[in-house]
Amino acid sequence: MAERWRVAVDRRVCIGSGLCAGIAPERFRLDAARQSHPVEPETEAADGVLAAAEGCPVEAIAITAAEGGEAVFPPDE
Repeated sequence: MAERWRVAVDRRVCIGSGLCAGIAPERFRLDAARQSHPVEPETEAADGVLAAAEGCPVEAIAITAAEGGEAVFPPDE
């Protein structure tokens, strides 16, 4: 079975740059308030999702393992 991730956007931090939707349009959308949200809160692990999180200028996107809850991004340091 493929690894699954939980994806969350901290709407208090999101500035609506749209980079996530540009990088992974099938995974992220901007709402009417120009706030990002994942299309699905749980998804298969995918490079596009990780690239969107890494590219967020304010690090508003968090990814955790769906099973176990370990941090995928930002990584625990």
